[in-house]
Amino acid sequence: MVFHDHVFWDALWTTARYVFFAVTIETLLGLGLALLVVSELRFSRFLRVSLLLPMTIAPVVVGVIWRLMYASDIGIVNPLANLLGFGDVNVLAHPTTAFIGVVVVDIWEWTPLLFLIILAGLQSLPQEPIEAAKVDGAGPWRVFFDHTLPLLLPVLMVAVVLRLIDAVGTFDQIFVLTKGGPGTATQLISTYAYNTAFQFTQYGRAMAMVVALLVLVVLLTVVAIRFMRRAAARTAA
Repeated sequence: MVFHDHVFWDALWTTARYVFFAVTIETLLGLGLALLVVSELRFSRFLRVSLLLPMTIAPVVVGVIWRLMYASDIGIVNPLANLLGFGDVNVLAHPTTAFIGVVVVDIWEWTPLLFLIILAGLQSLPQEPIEAAKVDGAGPWRVFFDHTLPLLLPVLMVAVVLRLIDAVGTFDQIFVLTKGGPGTATQLISTYAYNTAFQFTQYGRAMAMVVALLVLVVLLTVVAIRFMRRAAARTAA
């Protein structure tokens, strides 16, 4: 029984932490970058173009690129760490740094998706209440939290739901970077199911994990949709 497998529960907990940290940071970064671009700064056009590049690269290629960057002998991470006085880091060799490393890769690749969705939402917002608040003397922070953010919340929830669904099933980058190691530090449900099926040839057990993953995605989607409906109702009111 898969639910009696402690490694499965460890993989589920690792998946939950991975999704939480990656999606949270991607959402905050995407929102911040979208606000910078929509404010029409000098470098906003360059920022818009450069942010699209990571998302256009295949996840496997992203994994290979970052594996080379993290490599202790030829990578650029160790020289940078030495330059800053941290010594050799060897990111993928230690459980904590390996987990942080794979989260950083996910953030680098998928922040552009959140950025694009949020930017589209910001550009489609009605400007009348925002302009009225500025005329009344409200500062930038007050305008953002009282008007921009509530109006943007439905779009923000859509972006988070899409990213949650995709992040839960992450496989390519993890497999290329660490294969779930060192130990089980970066082993998600997807990689554990793969290893169970193709390394240990326990196909039924692997299928049960995939079904559990599907149920988890459905539950997350249902919860997120409820939040979206409540946010939309509050905005309409």
